[in-house]
Amino acid sequence: MSNYLVTGAAGFIGFHLVQRLLQRGDEVVGIDSLNDYYDVNLKLARLKQLEGRPGFRFAKVDIADRTALPALFRDVRPRRVVNLAAQAGVRYSLTNPHAYVDSSLVGFVNVLEGCRHNGVEHLVYASSSSVYGANTQMPFSVHHNVDHPISLYAATKKANELMAHTYSHLYKLPTTGLRFFTVYGPWGRPDMAYFTFTKAILAGQPIDLFNEGRMQRDFTYVDDIVEGVVRVSDRAPQPDPTWNGARPDPSTSTAPYRLYNIGNNHPVELLYFVEVLEKCLGRAACKRLRPMQPGDVLATYADISELTRDVGFKPSTSIEDGVARFVEWYRKFYGEAGKAPPIS
Repeated sequence: MSNYLVTGAAGFIGFHLVQRLLQRGDEVVGIDSLNDYYDVNLKLARLKQLEGRPGFRFAKVDIADRTALPALFRDVRPRRVVNLAAQAGVRYSLTNPHAYVDSSLVGFVNVLEGCRHNGVEHLVYASSSSVYGANTQMPFSVHHNVDHPISLYAATKKANELMAHTYSHLYKLPTTGLRFFTVYGPWGRPDMAYFTFTKAILAGQPIDLFNEGRMQRDFTYVDDIVEGVVRVSDRAPQPDPTWNGARPDPSTSTAPYRLYNIGNNHPVELLYFVEVLEKCLGRAACKRLRPMQPGDVLATYADISELTRDVGFKPSTSIEDGVARFVEWYRKFYGEAGKAPPIS
């Protein structure tokens, strides 16, 4: 039995992670602020799936709360912490920057302090593929420099990696950052493109494809992501004896610190993703081809060789299977919404 604290437990990845941990017999305390960035009813529906499960307890706590979070850490005294609570969305950061400061900077230092003062054995936290920013060398590697973010969201995720390293160095707190690559699947976030596409196609409304649909994303099915998170959480990092300050590797350290990419290692063009979605829905999409948006990157492609080497991570869900599972869940949860012409 492992005592876990999972922040963002009512969120997309957090919900699936808690389910997986409970299935293997772990005790989990989940926290979430239940903010209204997207439909709170979806978050409550996720929590309803967890309520009453042996080994699970939920507390409504905001990680930015400098009183409530330390009190919860003292009460729970978790062995392992998985921090998934953060303000989501790249585009939202263009108009609501303070939300990212509160959750990803203030909130994350509160989590670090909670870990530091309560003997946490391992902190795993969500970073993002967005940190690669202006990088164009593919596939993205954790050994690459990531000093050129192109959104505040990305900048705060890079800041999390720097903050975690500081605590690993100063207080010997084992920390592992996971750079997530475009996670999708059942119970997903309604602000994600595949979710809004599904709603629009079923309602017979047009969908906007930025960069004329030519963007590529390393779409990763949520079950694959969760399996990787669990494997990583079971393996606290050790100091890297080969690390050299004259040639510093960004992914390791003389401190107990690691960074990993966690993605599908197989980028897919957005136009093809929509084609698969159309087939699963049995409806044709009305596509509006748009130019690139500020803060977006042209492509993401994860080099996952280190994660495969260290914990045996191997994503196994194809786009075709993953999208079909999402559509099945969507129709069950939401039902049909309007009519669109069938694919000829």
